[in-house]
Amino acid sequence: MDQTARAGRSFEELTGVFRTAAIGAAALLGAAAFAFAGDQGDPDESCGVSTPEMVDCLGKQRDYWDKQMTTAYRELMKSSEGKQKEQLRAAQRLWIQYRDANCLYYSLGEGSIARVEAAECMRSMTQARAKELIGIVTPGADKPGTEDRNQGLAVLRDFTRQPACHRAGRFAAV
Repeated sequence: MDQTARAGRSFEELTGVFRTAAIGAAALLGAAAFAFAGDQGDPDESCGVSTPEMVDCLGKQRDYWDKQMTTAYRELMKSSEGKQKEQLRAAQRLWIQYRDANCLYYSLGEGSIARVEAAECMRSMTQARAKELIGIVTPGADKPGTEDRNQGLAVLRDFTRQPACHRAGRFAAV
């Protein structure tokens, strides 16, 4: 076999190897794209690595928690009456204004990280409010801050049981 024939055969073999590698790479990219195309509204799922992926994913998670919050709010509105119902409506409207203003602060930051911080702000605040309302609707459900409140009440209870002379020195450095 002459050199020209060998070179042609080597070129064909090399082309076959590259073709196989290209098909394998395309398959891996397709699998990765399929994995990211799933429902990213899963509240426990971590978000992507690029800024647009993170913002999109956090937005979907916020939407999930917003639906949970709205459902719980509607249940509370159905079961509330009179002044309590009016107060719930006022509190929810004010809470939404507060959340939006608070998260706007983050979005006004510099760089692309500001978009991620603002999206995370919206997601985390909406999640916390949803869990709070769900805790009211569903007795025994997780209520954010319950542990802190209970610990604070225990400290206060212990504090008030002490003689006044001991209490005065306890918080003097504060």
